[in-house]
Amino acid sequence: MTSRDRVMGSLRFRTVDRVPLDLGGMRSTGISAFAYPGLREALGLPARLPRLYDTGQMLALPERDVLDALGCDVVHVTLDECTNAFDEPARWKPYGFNGRLDALVPRPGAFVVQPDGTIEQRWENGGVSRMVPDSYVFDFEHAGEKLDLEAEIAEPDWDAKRRELDQRSYSEERVAAVAAYCRRVRESTDRAVFLNGWQSAIGFPGGMAAFSMMCLLHPAWVREMHRMEADHMARQAELLLPAVRDYVDVVMLAADDQGTQNGPILPPAVYRDLYVPAYRRITDACHSAAPRLKLFLHSCGAIFELLPSVIEAGFDVLNPVQWSAGGRSWSEWKNACRGRISLWGGGVNTQRTLPLGTIAEVERETREAVSCLSEGGGYVFAAIHNILAEIDPRKVVAMYRAAAGIVPRQAGAAW
Repeated sequence: MTSRDRVMGSLRFRTVDRVPLDLGGMRSTGISAFAYPGLREALGLPARLPRLYDTGQMLALPERDVLDALGCDVVHVTLDECTNAFDEPARWKPYGFNGRLDALVPRPGAFVVQPDGTIEQRWENGGVSRMVPDSYVFDFEHAGEKLDLEAEIAEPDWDAKRRELDQRSYSEERVAAVAAYCRRVRESTDRAVFLNGWQSAIGFPGGMAAFSMMCLLHPAWVREMHRMEADHMARQAELLLPAVRDYVDVVMLAADDQGTQNGPILPPAVYRDLYVPAYRRITDACHSAAPRLKLFLHSCGAIFELLPSVIEAGFDVLNPVQWSAGGRSWSEWKNACRGRISLWGGGVNTQRTLPLGTIAEVERETREAVSCLSEGGGYVFAAIHNILAEIDPRKVVAMYRAAAGIVPRQAGAAW
């Protein structure tokens, strides 16, 4: 069974030889570039400069020898911009992050070191994020969200929204370039190919607080905004997906964090009313254009109450499976999703067990969670979220080896 067979078989709820594994297939199943050199050392691999495919979260793009050593079954591709399916030394330039980390980045000129050691990152859209000397990630002020809760909520500028959608539209030339790049990826690996970089902007535009209030106070505006976004994504799906559907397996379609640590941000009825129809418009268009592709939703937090709506919205895969939030268990998540939507992640608690537990505790939780979540298929292993800078690399190796040893049981009685 090839890695691609293993991943796609599991996502189709079929019998596979072992649990499929992912590290870095998308930007919430990755590893900090600060932790990555230690992981290579723990695996007995030669030292190499980490390649940062996400310089905001400071994530390393795992190399193929790391994927081999851990038994990972997925490769990453971001449109025609980067991949770990083959080497592209011309894309990567050295940068030292003010002596803190020798690494390779796409645009070293984007970084400016301030007198106090803070590194500023200048983004192509004009934004500026900062990494202070004791931090391991770049942050925008207030996480990039406005905190003025007393500001008047104005009707969206519909003309500006149309211009934004036009700017995000793909030309035939860009589609051809993405297709050619993805074809090269497919021809370079027998791992499952995870396409990133093309996703819906549905979520909390303008900030979580302000947009949540808009959902409650002006639902008609939200419906229209979501309709416009869904129509745009449907048109783009009809253009892009037929060109890449033979070369990719999973598509990162939406990142819409709908949960806090304790429960959903929006009332479940509001989420179902305002979000599900728009997402269903998009997923129907994608499934029509490329029936074989699996459509992936990332939504952090305690979203257990939203699971029926996520399934109704037409997604094939849900991540990060944050059973640790909201007082739920991995078995409750599995029973709610069994045979209806695949789960990707949830293999270990990255807020408590991974940073604070012993190696033995990491192994035990991984075995218990993954044995349950993988029963009957519909599961790919990853931690609940990214592996952070401070994590002991021996724990990372331990959890992947624990997960790799699990053969999914056939579907049986609910846990």
